[in-house]
Amino acid sequence: MAIPDFQTIMLPLLKFCADSFEHTRKDTIDYLAREFTITDEERRQLLPSGSQNIFDNRVAWARSYLKMAGLIINTKRGVFKITDRGRQVLSQNPNRIDIKFLRQFPDFEEMRHGRQKSTANKEISINEDQPTATPQEQLEDAYEILRRSLSQDILTRLKTSSPRFFEKAVVEVLVKMGYGGSRKDAGQAIGCSGDEGIDGIIKEDRLGLDIIYIQAKRWENTVSRPEIQKFAGALQGKRARKGIFITTSDFSKSALEYASAIDSKIILIDGQQLAQYMMDFNVGAATEITYEVKRLDLDYFDELAE
Repeated sequence: MAIPDFQTIMLPLLKFCADSFEHTRKDTIDYLAREFTITDEERRQLLPSGSQNIFDNRVAWARSYLKMAGLIINTKRGVFKITDRGRQVLSQNPNRIDIKFLRQFPDFEEMRHGRQKSTANKEISINEDQPTATPQEQLEDAYEILRRSLSQDILTRLKTSSPRFFEKAVVEVLVKMGYGGSRKDAGQAIGCSGDEGIDGIIKEDRLGLDIIYIQAKRWENTVSRPEIQKFAGALQGKRARKGIFITTSDFSKSALEYASAIDSKIILIDGQQLAQYMMDFNVGAATEITYEVKRLDLDYFDELAE
């Protein structure tokens, strides 16, 4: 079955704690994985940021909300158990525990929205119309939407730019990624080919121990296998075994299969990947605002308790 949303996890999690014993985070996750018949592949699925497994993250948020409602309590680091209120809730035999259910507890509402209203007089809450997403997932989803939007804007600009500007952008990205030595070295190695693309060689490292042959095409149409075959032939003519083919469009399936099957190492970078690299290395993209997601530093509090 699909990975359950964090609100669906709340009731099974509380029932797991009904024995009044202390339970660890790992034991709880393992139990709930069996309860929901989560496969090993599903347990390995990560959040968009790659920072945590999706299922583990959803269990953590379900536990956090139950704790805010006073249904479970931490007894020590990574260990928790049910409270009297939690047992009372289970005695009512609810069909489901979710945010709407937990709102009956005043301290839950207080914990969610804070003791004081913000200066903007806005209530802070997750989007309950999207029950499958934890607050962290919603934050990461919003971040991915912003990245996709910016990526499209960058790609549109590249496609409408001059060949000279496109050359400059590609050189800048490669240098930021650690290739080509200095911008001057990279700029001298790459020159316009006259067909709205650029071709040349660039150092693989600052010492120039190896070189990489580059072809970049500011195209709209899909790059097909024959173009990659010609590029592979050019590599052989240069006695080179490494190449990068960059395009503002994309590659056909046969082109991708050919590049992965030949002896020469050819990396294919399509328009979307190029835009992603430009964002990651701040080429044509600038940081507007930065948010930090904090977590409790348990080591700090453990030291104070000693």
